[in-house]
Amino acid sequence: MEMKEKFSLCPECGACPEVEILQHEGRPVAVRIGEGEDKITLPREAWNTLLRYVREGILKEL
Repeated sequence: MEMKEKFSLCPECGACPEVEILQHEGRPVAVRIGEGEDKITLPREAWNTLLRYVREGILKEL
């Protein structure tokens, strides 16, 4: 897998967690979230479920 895109959760600094979109053969396959050595990788299906839960209001701001 190779990284396609990377987003900082705090664009003002470089010390905050990042979201990385990973691809294989040009197709998004997973998302890695975290910082430094503390990262978790979600397969595409799990990421899409997480987004659906946010959009549907199942997951809300803390």
